[in-house]
Amino acid sequence: MSDTSGPEAADAQAAASVVRVRLGIAYDGTDFNGWSRQPGLRTVQGVLEDALATLFRRTGEVPRLTVAGRTDAGVHALGQVAHLDLSEAALGAVARPRRGREPDATLEAALARRLTGIIGADADVVITHAERAPAGFDARFSAIWRRYEYRVADAAAMHDPLERRRTVAYPRTLDVGAMDAAARSLLGLHDFAAFCRPREGATTIRTMQSYTWRRGDGGVLVASLQADAFCHSMVRALVGACVAVGEGRLEASDPLVLLQAAERTSAFKVMPARGLVLTEVGYPDDAELEARATQTRARRELHTEGVVG
Repeated sequence: MSDTSGPEAADAQAAASVVRVRLGIAYDGTDFNGWSRQPGLRTVQGVLEDALATLFRRTGEVPRLTVAGRTDAGVHALGQVAHLDLSEAALGAVARPRRGREPDATLEAALARRLTGIIGADADVVITHAERAPAGFDARFSAIWRRYEYRVADAAAMHDPLERRRTVAYPRTLDVGAMDAAARSLLGLHDFAAFCRPREGATTIRTMQSYTWRRGDGGVLVASLQADAFCHSMVRALVGACVAVGEGRLEASDPLVLLQAAERTSAFKVMPARGLVLTEVGYPDDAELEARATQTRARRELHTEGVVG
């Protein structure tokens, strides 16, 4: 008869009790130095992990976040995704309802509420939802696409002061039709070296799944971009190239020519971070999460990934 009470059984039981929690996160990036924790600087990861450390201080655990996309300084998010791993015991301890209070629907919902209490209900970073992640889920490696929007108020658009923290004002009228044509020419699998800030050992090969321009409410120009992943400064460079087309400094065919040259260029300006919002991160069906994470992790072991934005 085997012994089920020894150290190996205890380790197996402890491993089985680990819970992975998926968080939805939104933030105004104006006053943050990007997502990633940096000594002496205010970052989204730093604020959230400090709140987690406060919440779990009596459990002996120091939770760390894994994020879908490490946004740059000044970039905003409505649909950021992250995960953290906790023991079942620690999660239960911090999510236990206080006397006289109705219990939350789930332990994860209670975790989100407690974090909001620490961060502040009117803070510039918000936990939009929390749930137990399905088996195989990894916020970073399971993702199959990231979607961004960029807003430009040109001379033909209404300039709304309530939107100034997420919209770039541009002094000239832009040709949205030419910008959209240029954007659509860049779809597919390419080396986007011309639009990425170089990082040693990092790949610049990406699949651009969608890139369009339109005029939205008040005539504001809105770019929508979706790719399997974005390298450092890629979105803002792609936007800058199309703004140059809209202004007439580049032809609609020029961004594709620059893309094919695969070299960093000064033919356009990289646009400010203020206009950029991470709107959504896409994942496959639950049954495919682990396989996707394994595939992506294996591919990225050959290259050092840069931040996005």
